[in-house]
Formats: sequence, structure tokens, C-alpha cells
Amino acid sequence: MKIKSLSWILLFSPLALTTLATKADMLSDIQARGQLNCGVYSDVPPFSSPDPQTRQLAGMDVDLCTALAKQMGLKLNLMPTSVEARIPVLTTGRVDVLIANLAYTKTRASQIQFSDPYYVAQENLVVKAPNAAEPKSFFKGKRISATKGTTSEQSIYLAGARAITFQDTASAYLALQQNKSVGFVTNTMTAIKMIELAKNGGVDLAMTSFPMALEPIGIGMKQGEPALLAKVNASLKTMDNEGTIDKIWDKWIGPNTAYKMVRQDKVQPLSALKFEPLQ
Repeated sequence: MKIKSLSWILLFSPLALTTLATKADMLSDIQARGQLNCGVYSDVPPFSSPDPQTRQLAGMDVDLCTALAKQMGLKLNLMPTSVEARIPVLTTGRVDVLIANLAYTKTRASQIQFSDPYYVAQENLVVKAPNAAEPKSFFKGKRISATKGTTSEQSIYLAGARAITFQDTASAYLALQQNKSVGFVTNTMTAIKMIELAKNGGVDLAMTSFPMALEPIGIGMKQGEPALLAKVNASLKTMDNEGTIDKIWDKWIGPNTAYKMVRQDKVQPLSALKFEPLQ
């Protein structure tokens, strides 16, 4: 009995508790390992997909993983994952961080923790060119198309409009072309592509001056890891200040690429952003 009691005393001594806390600290484990396991898409260009020549993963998120690991003084281990498996690979600890164009939503925030966003994506409304100058109130109650089950669909309800949904992006876009909807909601990169596609076919489309919703994009991590969160946020801020994120952005989705996107947002706390989180 004395031996058993002594074991319990040792287990709950300050030293033992400190040891347990250390074991639960993911940042310490990562630093001891000397390697950052970074989850990225397996095949979603321009974020992460196999290079046709080398067959190695390449893309914006791959470069961000590389820069983050370097900033943290670690080797990089890229771990490809699918869109559907993004959250499970984090919650089960298979990856340390996830860089996969991950937008902040209420549901995801209840499952994982997010870094400070390194840019703010938009859900954009694509319309026939004459309607592009109309205010948001003009579209209230009107039919707007989107891909079913996406944040694009959610943004339509936020605007007080009527959502008509389809299983794929092409069908939602076609609804606008066929006047079954007054607009089509999608992310900025897809919107730019669709407008260009329509122009080549002799149809004049444009984006409205207002976004339907804002989606802060950050790095995902397992919940309950404040030290890792602080380290990632500090690393992101340094990468931003040094221009590293801007260079990666311009290389993959910047003004001189097919996506023609201009980075306007700097790394900042999520609490500093004024937006209505999507579900």
C-alpha cells in the first residue's frame, strides 16, 4: 500500500505535472522532432498539385509550408490530403499544421484553431454586366445560383436572396447564362475565370462592387495548442513583414498570372476583421 501511495504522490507532484504538460505541448514535440508535418491539398491547383515535369507537389500552399518551416527553423515534411480529409488529419494529429486555402467558418472553428489570416477571400457575385453597378439591396429576394453545400450558397442567404443550387460549378454558372438566376456566387479566382470564359463566348459578365461574404484564410492547427499557435502567428507576421508572402502570392495567383489577384490584406488578428462568419 505504501508503494502504491508513493506512486500516486509522484504522479501528481509538480515535477510530474510539468512533465505531463510538456508531453502535451505539440510545439515542443515538433521542435524535438526537427520537422514540421504540413498538410496540403493532393491535387488542387494553384494551391498544391503535382508538377507535370517533376511530379512533386507544387503551388502556393506548398511554398507557404516551405517558408513557414524555414521561419520556424525546421525541416519540412509535406503531407498531401483531400478536401474532405482536411479537418480529420488535424484533429487526429496526423499533421501539425494545415495550409490548404482554409477559410474560417463557425463549424471549423469549433473543431480546430486558426492562425491569424494571411489574406481575406471573398465570395463574389457574378452578374450580367448591366447589373454590376446595382447595390446589394437590389438582389434581395432574387434568385442567385451557387454550388450546393458551399459557403457560396450560405452567402446568398446572408444577402436575403433566394438560392438555387447545383451539384457543380458549371451548372450554377450556366443558370446565370440561361437567365434562370440573376447572379452566380463563387470565389474570386473562379469568378475571374468564368467572366473570361463568357467574354470569349460573346457574353459580357462582371462582378458586383460588393462581396457577398468575407472568408479569412488561415493556417489550421489542433485545438488546445497555444504555444504552437503563438509560434505560427509570429512566423506569419515575420514572413509578411519581409515580403515573403507577397512573393509567393504574386508567383501563383498575382496580377501577372491567369488569376490576376492583388493581395490587399496583411497578416492581422482575426478579431481585427469586421465580417460575419459563415457556418
